[in-house]
Amino acid sequence: MCFQYKQSFDDISVTILCSPPFLPLLSYLAYNILHLNMPTNRNALIRYKTIDNCLQNRQRKWSLENLIDKVSNALYEYEGIDSGISKRTIQTDLQIMRSDKLGYNAPIIVKERKYYTYEDPNYSITNIPLTNQDLSHLTEAVEFLKQFQGFSHFKALGGMVQKLEDHIFSTKQKKHSVIDFDVNLNLRGLDYLDQIYRAIIKKQVLKVHYQAFGSQKKSSVKFHPYLLKEFNNRWYMLGRKESNTSITNYALDRIQKIKVLPDTQYIKNDLFKPDIYFKDVIGVTINDSMSLEDIVFKIDKKNAQYIITKPIHHSQNQIGEDNNMIIFQLKMKINIELERLFLSFGQEIEVLSPHHLRNRLAKNLEVASKNYLK
Repeated sequence: MCFQYKQSFDDISVTILCSPPFLPLLSYLAYNILHLNMPTNRNALIRYKTIDNCLQNRQRKWSLENLIDKVSNALYEYEGIDSGISKRTIQTDLQIMRSDKLGYNAPIIVKERKYYTYEDPNYSITNIPLTNQDLSHLTEAVEFLKQFQGFSHFKALGGMVQKLEDHIFSTKQKKHSVIDFDVNLNLRGLDYLDQIYRAIIKKQVLKVHYQAFGSQKKSSVKFHPYLLKEFNNRWYMLGRKESNTSITNYALDRIQKIKVLPDTQYIKNDLFKPDIYFKDVIGVTINDSMSLEDIVFKIDKKNAQYIITKPIHHSQNQIGEDNNMIIFQLKMKINIELERLFLSFGQEIEVLSPHHLRNRLAKNLEVASKNYLK
């Protein structure tokens, strides 16, 4: 059972979902994370990040009035604040960003006595190093998180703990990282993650401008977001289009622009249960025509260990042996992601059934072979 736990630190309010035994420890974790050298409220952080994005954009000139407009729009979009922002607040923000108060020391200059920009074109407040105090708080937070390793409630924390610990080690020791995680830093669409996440939490409708791969035409739809899904280093947003009763899936790297529509009525999710929606597939491709199928394949004993130690799907079972081959069975829905996974094994794997999947894979391999034999 989970309870909603609310804790305040220096006027910062935090809400955490957790089980009763972990309440005191989560209070301690929240305190250490919130006392990093950073703005003490979300509105200030939105203002600083918006100003930072503007000053990085050297394709246009940014007057104080331009910055006020951009920050006002951001506060309305993220927090629903429609009262605008004062000139004095933005001037104070610029002073704080220039100062050492938050460790930014931003090289903000004024050109033509009117337009603000960064003297260093490569500067961003998101690139500043962690302070010793930040590292101390993060170290305590990591040590706290490590106590939960092995608890079923916190299985998903494993990779996060190692990432944090490695980053702290390399920063403190001024040495190279000793863990290399699979990260695609050039992946498009990651900038939309926070905006979509908050739209789901706040039950807000989005105006999504989207262009599918291979399409010459851009589309624009009203979208009711329900779930963010990560697969193979790509992010996807699931929900429904306006007046639509089917689930739509948008890849974030194909989204051109997103805007919150605060005055549009949000339709609650009555289409699927996020916790179990993907249990019968790998990847993100699902449609109503799919049904559960028994998939049988064999792989040589040497390479079978890759399948045994990292199962393709939770339904995987070893059902027999054939000469030097081990035979496995899956019970799942067949989609393009599963087909690509089988094809990635090349000659090392053979799908025995169902026949329609075996034939489709055979045709793909035949075409691939012809491409190499030209």
